[in-house]
Amino acid sequence: MNDPRFVDAVRDRLAGNGGEPTGGQVAAALRAERGLLGDQEVLTLVNELQADFVGAGPLEPLLRAPDVTDVLVNGPYEVWMDAGAGLVRTSVRFPDENALRRLAQRLAAMAGRRLDDAAPYVDARLPGGVRLHAVLPPVSPGGTSLSLRLPRRQGFTLNELVAAGAIPHEGAPLMAALVAARPAFLITGGTGTGKTTLLSSLLSLADPRERLVLVEDSAELRPDHPHVVRLEARPPNIEGAGGVTLHDLVRQALRMRPDRLVVGEVRGREVADLLMALNTGHEGGCGTLHANTAADVPARLEALGCAAGLSREAVHSQLAAALDIVVHLIRDPVDGRRRVADICLLERAPNGLVEAIPAITFAGDGRLTAGAGATVLADRLDHRWTSV
Repeated sequence: MNDPRFVDAVRDRLAGNGGEPTGGQVAAALRAERGLLGDQEVLTLVNELQADFVGAGPLEPLLRAPDVTDVLVNGPYEVWMDAGAGLVRTSVRFPDENALRRLAQRLAAMAGRRLDDAAPYVDARLPGGVRLHAVLPPVSPGGTSLSLRLPRRQGFTLNELVAAGAIPHEGAPLMAALVAARPAFLITGGTGTGKTTLLSSLLSLADPRERLVLVEDSAELRPDHPHVVRLEARPPNIEGAGGVTLHDLVRQALRMRPDRLVVGEVRGREVADLLMALNTGHEGGCGTLHANTAADVPARLEALGCAAGLSREAVHSQLAAALDIVVHLIRDPVDGRRRVADICLLERAPNGLVEAIPAITFAGDGRLTAGAGATVLADRLDHRWTSV
């Protein structure tokens, strides 16, 4: 990239124009600063500087690269990306901390949010769907921290997930049966394990006559389905007003005649409304949940439900009647693949608490192993799938 002093000089020339600079304005400012420049050199510099002024600066090539899902910046000299096989450090660098801070603030402004010393962090969605999270120093002592989560341009089909190794070939009919039989289910896993990707793929298999109402904090689900209604949460403005939460949206969704109520990520007090909805005839509801293992799911839901004002007993009573199945994803420790690891049933134990009962285990080599809950799983799927 060019000398930072040169970039600053061009920026100063463009500052008086207002709005986003056009290519012609950038070219004029370039020639004013450097005199004679060849057409090709001007074109190259215009593209670079427009990325700095309007796009994502040095990150722009990473955001445009195919298969990239995450771009993470830890200060001006450390940039990582994930293209599906885990995080890899790149050679991208910023000229200095000021350049990175300016980019973070400009991206926040594009999302209509404030990012400065008084509001040193932001979580927002950019035009086009990129999820932005940024933290400024001194809250981030090592320099501005920037996290960008890119939406997939087009959802995976079930066959594509099989080809990618996320689901073994023998597991595809089981996944299709999970949608067709309409049990209530959660897709769980750690960060970056592909929960949203799998849920989008499964929702694409839903009967075209069904009305899907999606409730999300940030619109990431992309099912290929003819009847989808999207509701997206909204953070409060800088005065603290105007916020719309998932809790609010789940309640609104119930009044919209959903054939399937889908919560993109269950992580707050909306869990109480979701469990209540699934207990009142809304079959086929589903969502995602962060959990380290399938066995942790009841405890995670208990914690969320208690935080929402339910007693422990009420959470487990609702959970036992509302949710049927957990599909758990992992990043394979051997090759970094995001893949299905387990399918478990949620069953009430003699002590009254809900437990996750292993039904099918997916090995890294594609083998399926039946667990204690395999026969009951086949029953819940209306025998559209036969136990291994």
